Amino acid sequence: MNEKIVDVIKALGDSSRLKIIKLLASNTVDSICVSDLAKRIGITQQATSQHIKILKMVGILEPNKKGFYVFYKINLNNFRKIKEDLDHLFEMAFVKCIDCPDEGNCTDCDR
Repeated sequence: MNEKIVDVIKALGDSSRLKIIKLLASNTVDSICVSDLAKRIGITQQATSQHIKILKMVGILEPNKKGFYVFYKINLNNFRKIKEDLDHLFEMAFVKCIDCPDEGNCTDCDR
């Protein structure tokens, strides 16, 4: 498994970060600044900034500076790639590789 998807799974393992993603994915808000995000999910601005930093680091969020404010939105291209990687991971769990001579060490299906 590549390190990128490991970092994404770690980033998604926090309820505040999932709330940020859900809020931005809800289509009611396209982009939002840190202070508004903090108010909407009920945590401090400092905590929100730390969560945004992690989500930016794994490529889920992208900044957009408007005047004195920085607004954040989901990076749809990266988010789509993350979905494809996670879909592949789940598909592997449900489909057995019949060509594996040594179970668990298949190079054809990345197991």
